[in-house]
Amino acid sequence: MKKWIAYVVLVVGVNLLAMYCGFNRAQVGSITVFAMFLFGTLFFWPFRLAFAFVGMTLLIIFGLIDIPHIIEFAGLDIILFLIAMMIFIGFLEERHFFEHIVNSMLNAVGNRPRLLMSLMLALACLFASLVDEVTSILFMTTTMLHITSRHRLRAAPFVMMVVFTTNIGSSATVVGNPIGVIIALRAGFTFVDFIRLATPIAACCLLLTISLCLWYFRKDIKGLRQEQEIEGRECAPEERHVTVNNLKIPWIIFLGTIGALIMHAQVEKFMHIPKNSMLLGTAFLAAGIVLFLERDRARELVERRVDWWTLAFFIMLFATVGTLKMVGTTTIIAKGLMKVTGGNPLPVFLGITWATGALTSIMDNVLAVATFVPVVGDLQALGLSTTPLWWGMLFGGTLLGNMTIVGSTANIVAIGMLERRGLGVITMGEWILPGAIVSLSTGILATFLLWWQLF
Repeated sequence: MKKWIAYVVLVVGVNLLAMYCGFNRAQVGSITVFAMFLFGTLFFWPFRLAFAFVGMTLLIIFGLIDIPHIIEFAGLDIILFLIAMMIFIGFLEERHFFEHIVNSMLNAVGNRPRLLMSLMLALACLFASLVDEVTSILFMTTTMLHITSRHRLRAAPFVMMVVFTTNIGSSATVVGNPIGVIIALRAGFTFVDFIRLATPIAACCLLLTISLCLWYFRKDIKGLRQEQEIEGRECAPEERHVTVNNLKIPWIIFLGTIGALIMHAQVEKFMHIPKNSMLLGTAFLAAGIVLFLERDRARELVERRVDWWTLAFFIMLFATVGTLKMVGTTTIIAKGLMKVTGGNPLPVFLGITWATGALTSIMDNVLAVATFVPVVGDLQALGLSTTPLWWGMLFGGTLLGNMTIVGSTANIVAIGMLERRGLGVITMGEWILPGAIVSLSTGILATFLLWWQLF
């Protein structure tokens, strides 16, 4: 009941504030519906899709958006890319591709806890950058929980460490996080652009985070040293027969897809096709190949591995935010930012970066980034160079996701796995201090490195 009261008070407050600020009727309506969507997602996360559909219904009833504009704003290029990549990654998961890589690396570590943890955190970062944060956190958390259960260790600190570097890794490439896809397709960045600018920053943040984790959780890591020697088979999530031979095809498809993603800009230039066309084309081709390989199981793979719930939420989200742009709300906000900062790119960059991070810490990072996408578009229309703003949103939306337990999907998934297995719980109080240390430290570092490169 308290949540509902808080929800109503906040929505009404936003409505009154919008009217006080002089927005017209359509703009006040779009802001109010967006607030209903936003706070509904924040307070009633399991029902976020229900709030999304209700919000879209209200926008249609009050004439704030029509069907053609819903289709225009739905971000189908982003949705289709995510569908194809989910199919591709699902195929690799079912062939135990990632588990084989993890186990092979951990077999070489032996009884060296600090090295083991450093390797695990680096792997979490690497896999998040190559696949996506949710896929990475699923098998990395499983592996970490196996280690802690085997050696009778408290799992919560180790799960938090893995989550921290997973979120950092998700900023390194286009495919690491849905917000990377959004930014790449809206800003026109290529896979190589991410590797050139985002990957080095993510690597620096990873090194800083590993150092902070080894220091902050030193007592928990010391517990590993007091346990029996860690063998490779003990680090595996399950005892499975995975050989190099039956991984030949997954390796070929994986390396081919990554290579094609890296080279997509050169292919587009050679074939004289629109920018980022082959970013989608590569994902489509990878999905098509694995569906051919799956044969009779192809339909099952699509139904089970594609997160249709989340994708439907994204469509409603993009359309709702698009309404703010359609009625001119984001243009007014953009003009206000230009007026306050005098058109100086640096204050706008700092404001967008940390405002995105602040929203990310209290809600899903996709929602936070999607909120600012049309604002950045309007700033560009007003003549401001927006390249730093897109990169600022990327790192604000990923690194500051480590601040709280709801800062990113990876956080929620990992905590849910811990609780479902009866291995403990992580409260906001337990999370907030190490989360703040990591997120603020890496956020400041990333902001400095972006400033150093782009200004």
